[in-house]
Amino acid sequence: MPRRRPSALRGELPVRVLGRRRYPPIDRLSGSCAADLRRLERTRFWPEAIEEAFWHWRALAHGRLRCLVDGFWATRCGIYECGCDPGYFRDCLETALHALPKKSARELRVLVLALDAKITARARIIPVDAPDSPWWRAMSEGHI
Repeated sequence: MPRRRPSALRGELPVRVLGRRRYPPIDRLSGSCAADLRRLERTRFWPEAIEEAFWHWRALAHGRLRCLVDGFWATRCGIYECGCDPGYFRDCLETALHALPKKSARELRVLVLALDAKITARARIIPVDAPDSPWWRAMSEGHI
C-alpha cells in the first residue's frame, strides 16, 4: 500500500483561524499570570473577560474627570455589557483577584490598586474608608 503524502494528510485537518483580540492584553504581567488568567476565563468567565474589565477600569481611571464622576451617578440599564455601570468591571476584577493563585493575584492586584488610587485621587468626592473596602459598590448603587 503506498504511503500518503503529508500534504494530503494535513489537507484533511480543519484550519484553525485565530480571531482578532477585542481588547489589548494586560501589560506588565508575567507569562504565568497571563496563563492563569486564560485558565480562569475558560472555567469561570468568557474569553477576554478580565482584559475587558481591566480595559474599562483603566479607561475610567485615565479618562476625563467628567466621565469619572458621571459614570458612578448616571442612570443604569441593568445590562452589564453596555458598560454604563463601572462598578461591574471592578467587581469582575475583584472576583478574578480572589480566584487566581496567590502569585498571579498579587501581580494583578498591584495594577488594579494603582488604578483605584488614581480614580480616588482624581475624584475627591469618592469617600474611601480603607483600600480593601468595596467603595465602588456604594458608588454604583447610589448610596453616597
